[in-house]
Amino acid sequence: MEESHEHVAAVFCGSKDGSDPVYREHAVRMATLLCSHGIPVVYGGGGKGLMGAVADTVLAHEGRITGVMPRMLVDVEHQHQGLTDLVITEDMHQRKRMMYDRCTFAVILPGGFGTMDELFEMLTWNQLSIHDKRIHLLNSGGYYDHLIGFMRKMEESAFLYDRVSQRIVFHDDPESVIRSLEG
Repeated sequence: MEESHEHVAAVFCGSKDGSDPVYREHAVRMATLLCSHGIPVVYGGGGKGLMGAVADTVLAHEGRITGVMPRMLVDVEHQHQGLTDLVITEDMHQRKRMMYDRCTFAVILPGGFGTMDELFEMLTWNQLSIHDKRIHLLNSGGYYDHLIGFMRKMEESAFLYDRVSQRIVFHDDPESVIRSLEG
């Protein structure tokens, strides 16, 4: 596997597996595809849930994965012990900033409030031209159907400065994310 110097993926996802097996299946497939394309991963540093599945998969495929975790979450999210690199930050803001700075694009997998916080901060920063990184939302098993509908409602109601499609790309499967990067 040859490492890509074009891309680094920030992967945002839950520290739990969720209720539908497709969430974990897509996390594993996404990580496998990133590795097969030589794309290093930066993520939240956890060893549980979808975060753990992404890290374990990248490591099993001999890919590079950097965890970025705030000190306050080391015990809560159970930091992964076998990462290529682990950076401990002082707080959540520093964690998010470091992840944004280290990536060339982001993939949002299913997750909870933390994942939503990361998604919307990236979208906001993109809108404000703080960064221009492409954001890919993986709608595993329809998990984000309501959120996608709400984003489109924001656009239809004239609360956004640009079309939703200028800020985020929606995908139903991991392969679509990779095709989007290649096209």
